[in-house]
Amino acid sequence: MSREQDDMLRRGIGMTSQRTRERLIQRLYEEGVSNAKVLEVIRRTPRHLFVDEALAHRAYEDTALPIGHNQTISQPYMVARMSELLLEAGPLDKVMEIGTGSGYQTAVLSQLVERVFSVERIKVLQDRAKERLVELNLRNVVFRWGDGWEGWPALAPYNGIIVTAVATDVPQALLDQLAPGGRLVIPVGSGEVQQLMLIIREENGFSRRVLGAVRFVPLLNGPLA
Repeated sequence: MSREQDDMLRRGIGMTSQRTRERLIQRLYEEGVSNAKVLEVIRRTPRHLFVDEALAHRAYEDTALPIGHNQTISQPYMVARMSELLLEAGPLDKVMEIGTGSGYQTAVLSQLVERVFSVERIKVLQDRAKERLVELNLRNVVFRWGDGWEGWPALAPYNGIIVTAVATDVPQALLDQLAPGGRLVIPVGSGEVQQLMLIIREENGFSRRVLGAVRFVPLLNGPLA
């Protein structure tokens, strides 16, 4: 990362003290996030830029926050945990994100992998996310406005796929777009019963690992202007 980019990522730090950020990183570590690179990226990514100004003072709390359109910016722990799971087997070149949302998870991923392909159904949210990533000089992300259930088949396969909304079941289209050895991190379920899953494309099918209870907004069909 260039010095200029690092300076951009740290911009606005006066709004939220470095001590506040360090407390968040310590909490994530204590909750089991151990990937040093993930923790460093969370530390230096200005989460307050991805929430409404009125909520900026809460940006470094370990909690989800509303971003409008019945959507939320994910809890920092969940962003860190899902990113860590993607990288568990080593560096990744090509990752698809389903659910751009505020762009915060996108920004984190873009500093951890070579290329990010992000799909979002709510155009106004994705447009704002694009602006934030340009402001932070994060240029290795390509965006698609469309249906997350369909993924982005034209650019498949992907070494990793991360889904930031809960699906009632695992979309077959996403499984089909995983490269051999590729990893899919996705919340599955409905209502109060949601589980985070890690699915890996093996030589003879898919292995599945249930990682615990989570709470996400639903993955809905169809693009929305």
